[in-house]
Amino acid sequence: MKLSYEQVRHIAWLARLGLSEEEVEKFSLQLSNILENFEILKQVDTANVPPATHTIPLQNVFRKDDVADSYSQAEVLSNAPKQAEKCFKVQAILE
Repeated sequence: MKLSYEQVRHIAWLARLGLSEEEVEKFSLQLSNILENFEILKQVDTANVPPATHTIPLQNVFRKDDVADSYSQAEVLSNAPKQAEKCFKVQAILE
């Protein structure tokens, strides 16, 4: 599928891209090539191919959380200058 000069200009306008005349010509060829490749891929018979959610197997990439010893709430609040309802009490910064 060959894209015309006007079609590439319209696509550039939709994407809010300011393209020079040389860039329009260059992208016209490149986008036309991409669309031709899609036309070739449309011809592939995928009727007996099961759908896949991912091309590679998923695995957890996060590290395991190591629970370390921590201070109790009472120990933490024992150093607070002001406390209210088992929380730090701070001066309001908004009215």
